[in-house]
Amino acid sequence: MGIFSRRQTDVIEPAPAVDTGTSVPETATVGAALDPALRALTGRWTIDRPHSRIGFSVRHAMVTTVRGSFLDYDSTLYFDGARPSQSRADLVIRVASVDTGVEQRDAHLVGRDFFDVRRYPEMIFRSTSTLHEGGESFRMTGDLTIRDVTRPVDLQLDYLGSVLDPFGFERAGFDGTTTIDRRDWGLVYNQRLKAGGTMVSEKVRLQFDISAVRSMS
Repeated sequence: MGIFSRRQTDVIEPAPAVDTGTSVPETATVGAALDPALRALTGRWTIDRPHSRIGFSVRHAMVTTVRGSFLDYDSTLYFDGARPSQSRADLVIRVASVDTGVEQRDAHLVGRDFFDVRRYPEMIFRSTSTLHEGGESFRMTGDLTIRDVTRPVDLQLDYLGSVLDPFGFERAGFDGTTTIDRRDWGLVYNQRLKAGGTMVSEKVRLQFDISAVRSMS
């Protein structure tokens, strides 16, 4: 993700202030504080799967961390650089595409103990609000559905930059993270360790390393 660099083109000069005798709406105040480069990104985007990662990490046996990712998903992104609250994201993940690098473990994850993909083949995230926290940091709140259970999550989202690649595609980079308790979505399978603790942590860190390409339509 470090290949992205800030574009210095398409700079938008702020309009002169006009004293109307009324207070300025909060959305206008926030938008005026945004980097002009962010405003230039307003539009529809699609996640470029070969250069992105929708992943997770979870503590195993209390002492190590297992990492995995989902390889097959569809995305619809809209970023509003002037009014971040209008930004939104939809992500539909086909859970059978889970990949932890160990075939036996992947088979266990897609089985009834965990995702039960025969009954629940998709995991879905749909954003409900986006807040600009300052600089290049945003907080996106959305509904995450796993095994037909839908619960809200807060995603910390950081803008990394944008670039026009050698093939003429405009790309923007984002890093997103959140930590969930898998039991809230009915993923309760576990084994107790003799020394205390559990084989698989209930806390799961979700990671979104996004290379997004501007949609032509």
